[in-house]
Amino acid sequence: MKKAVLFALALSGILFTSCKQEKEKPKVIYEEAKTPKGAAKKSDSTQIKVADLPVLMDGTKYLIHPVGDIRIYEDSNKSYGSTRTNSTVSYAISNYNRFEITGYFENLKFQHVDSTALRPLTDKKIQIQTATFLNTISERSKKQILVYTIVDADTNRDGKVDSNDIRSLYVSDTAGRNFMKVSQDMQELIDWNIIEAQNRLYFRTIEDINKNGAFDKNDAVHYNYVDLLSADWKVSEYEPVE
Repeated sequence: MKKAVLFALALSGILFTSCKQEKEKPKVIYEEAKTPKGAAKKSDSTQIKVADLPVLMDGTKYLIHPVGDIRIYEDSNKSYGSTRTNSTVSYAISNYNRFEITGYFENLKFQHVDSTALRPLTDKKIQIQTATFLNTISERSKKQILVYTIVDADTNRDGKVDSNDIRSLYVSDTAGRNFMKVSQDMQELIDWNIIEAQNRLYFRTIEDINKNGAFDKNDAVHYNYVDLLSADWKVSEYEPVE
């Protein structure tokens, strides 16, 4: 009996140690990993580029077409970015409510309601996670603005631009023009909100100042706001914590 107890304790210790040794995948890698010669990445999936049906946010004059990839695996029981029902793939890549589109898509295409022409938001390789129409700012100032949370770089150097990389904050008008980044490179977006009385977009980011590849308590939090009525959407930093 005593031996059984000691064995159980030893096994628990091994499991605990192995769990502690597991590290969360970093969002930033500063040196590119070396790939052995002759090594090739194996793919067991097929990507299909699709567009969701367009949406028209209340109060705007531009249809928005989300564009992205769905991945269908050779194993019929697996799929990414889609669901299977009776062996049928769902081609939906985004979700939409009255003033926001969410999902994981690579571009948006804009189309005026009186036109058949479509124009892309960007020609860069990015992952768009949210696109939010600032309807209350539009009602107050007649200025129509979209705010985006976007992954725009392969910061962890795994060959993909996805949710495992640093997330940034962007803005544009509702035609997809004047698309610009308002957060700084290599700073992870924490959150953002709108103060209507000031017509300002406030947001926080965190910077990996100790260069350990992770965002933790030893890093620096930055506080910023954007004057949404300014011509150039100027970003200003402020210091609420001294």
